[in-house]
Amino acid sequence: MAQITAADVKKLREMSGAGMMDCKKALVETDGNLDAAVDYLRKKGLSAASKKAGRIAAEGVVLAKAVGNKAVVIEVNAETDFVSKNESFTAFVEDLASLIIKESPADVDTLKALNFTAEQTVEQALSQLIATIGENMSIRRFELVKVESGAVAAYVHGAGKIGVLVGIKGAASDALNDFSRGVAMHVAAVNPQFIARADVSSEAVERERAVLSERAAASGKPEAIIEKIVAGQLSKFYSDVCLLEQDFVMDTDVKVGKALANIQADAEIVSVARFQLGEGIDKKEEDFAAEVAAQVNG
Repeated sequence: MAQITAADVKKLREMSGAGMMDCKKALVETDGNLDAAVDYLRKKGLSAASKKAGRIAAEGVVLAKAVGNKAVVIEVNAETDFVSKNESFTAFVEDLASLIIKESPADVDTLKALNFTAEQTVEQALSQLIATIGENMSIRRFELVKVESGAVAAYVHGAGKIGVLVGIKGAASDALNDFSRGVAMHVAAVNPQFIARADVSSEAVERERAVLSERAAASGKPEAIIEKIVAGQLSKFYSDVCLLEQDFVMDTDVKVGKALANIQADAEIVSVARFQLGEGIDKKEEDFAAEVAAQVNG
């Protein structure tokens, strides 16, 4: 068998545009023959995948899925909203979610290295999907929630635009399961930043206190009155950012924390995750006329 060098892999990547691991495997399968390796990659539908890697992928889908006491939310991006409705793409994301629940990988890189099928890793399956559909795609992020006893809920809003997980520690019951789903819907709608007051950093509290104090001082009221005003407004701040102190969207007459206590006094919301599709991705502003001109002139 021919020795496969880093230079061989680099050259094949330049010739084919395929990923490094795919190029290495192709050279091994073809005993180091570069031309045969290019044909191998083309037959596998991998030769063009990495050429698409520079294109911005901010569309796609967010999927949330629960199985037993574990749940996952995952975001997989593509270039256009059209792909989010492609059956091959949605099946790939669904299978990824199931794989994460089964294997509990630590991060995206670990996930990519897992076997997706008997013949392919996740990374290789993604490369093949990119080549088949013709758009850049990326597994951006995922979060896994697990409780030993209690309830987990997974909720998807807006046809894959928002995905939410909620984990509640307590005694398992139908009532707790129903409540956890209600909380997941609440989180999708309200997007709290923290679960409880204890989760809010002291820096965030002091920054808010400074703003409120300066605003109250401008009113010219006595210092003692200002302190009371600031204390009251800080309570409002906590109710804005902390899940347990928000009015429950399923019953606005009660706070989320009180609603949970009414179901099970010692139950505790221990995990919340909320993904919104494309949040934080810098989307390129397309000049459609310039794009058409470039294609015509290219």
